[in-house]
Amino acid sequence: MKALIIGGTGTISTAVVRRLVQELDWEVYVLNRGTKNHLLPKGVKPLTADINDEAAVKNVLGDLHFDAVCQFIAYTAADVERDVRLFAGRTEQYLFISSASAYHKPARSYIITEGTTLANPYWQYSRDKIACEEYLMKQYRETGFPVTIVRPSHTYDEKKIPLGLHGHNGSWQVIKRIMEDKPVIIQGDGTSLWTLTFNTDFAIGFTGLMGNPHALGEAFHITGDEALTWNQIYETIAAALGKKLQAVHVSSDFLCAAGAKYGYDFTGTLTGDKSSSAVFDNTKLKRAVPDMKTTVRFDQGVRLALQYILAHPEECQKDDPEFDAWCDRIIKVRNDAVENV
Repeated sequence: MKALIIGGTGTISTAVVRRLVQELDWEVYVLNRGTKNHLLPKGVKPLTADINDEAAVKNVLGDLHFDAVCQFIAYTAADVERDVRLFAGRTEQYLFISSASAYHKPARSYIITEGTTLANPYWQYSRDKIACEEYLMKQYRETGFPVTIVRPSHTYDEKKIPLGLHGHNGSWQVIKRIMEDKPVIIQGDGTSLWTLTFNTDFAIGFTGLMGNPHALGEAFHITGDEALTWNQIYETIAAALGKKLQAVHVSSDFLCAAGAKYGYDFTGTLTGDKSSSAVFDNTKLKRAVPDMKTTVRFDQGVRLALQYILAHPEECQKDDPEFDAWCDRIIKVRNDAVENV
């Protein structure tokens, strides 16, 4: 079986490429600009081109034909329109990475199935993914373009810690606050449910859909089965660091408004996503991919990630003093308000 991976070096696609090459014996081509190909496993065949340069992509593809084309870096309807032009007649299946944030916000039910309505008035990213899905399904219905839609939800790897909010430099500043016994902000009251998925588990579900005739013309979300509250998520991170969590709960509306004043856009990621409980019914996926299951619990995954982050300071420990000061400011305002009630 022959696959083309567009991207191939991100959190999700890296795990997919490794599984295809090292465990499933696929012939794997990776199309990207070539800047991070040192991350690719041995055996991958790189194709160097910017996917946005349609002529260049046609040139490097030549007469190649694929059993599956996996698109990890398309974000707008224009992107997938280009892909239909490039890959119609060149692949037996086109797998598009959408997003579980496309599901209806505000949530009508915390239990989400693939039949849950797609609508997100708070996040342009999600609306663009919905537009991509609608175009691709129209092409499937009208021309037979062999699309499979995949919706991940908060997939992480050994280099990242999943958080409710952080600054522009990633999760390190929050980890550092916990290590320094400083209070940490959790959106809302921390009791909403959230689903986290380690990237190697995601890869099991995704590769099981590749070359799978039951996946054509269908949408699947791929998530773990473990639902945790945000309080539990942060408490697990603190426990892995050997610290007691000092949580400060602040409403998402306040965080969005206060963040905007300092250049932080939390409206999409909080109001449009993480403020809502999200528990996924994976029945449809497991019918198509019986091997799919959670093999890395969050308490295990977070230890793997922290081990890597703490061992790679230059790569993973980028201080964010502006976000640190913003957290202190928000916490002071919150505490002053409580004192002055």
